[in-house]
Amino acid sequence: MKLLRINEYAGQFLQADGNYEVIDKIDKEQLLRLVDHTLEDEEFEIDEYDDQAIKNQAHQVIYKSISQKLTDLRRRRQEFIDESARLFLDEYERYREKA
Repeated sequence: MKLLRINEYAGQFLQADGNYEVIDKIDKEQLLRLVDHTLEDEEFEIDEYDDQAIKNQAHQVIYKSISQKLTDLRRRRQEFIDESARLFLDEYERYREKA
């Protein structure tokens, strides 16, 4: 599933309903949903940032920032998963000791 794409000279993001919307209309909930997909889904795809393919300067800035952060997050995905498991294990051990 392609989370970010460049289409008709505009950056776009995948909405929950499967349709694409221009990147400057993204809000916090939609951004968090993209982060969840980045961490959880096996398939991860975004169009590589290309300032020549995106004509709107606001779209360029937003698309570049989001695509870099999602790509970095994807690279560090296992690290985040391991850290979450470690935190959960610590809390579980504390609970077990009290019980």
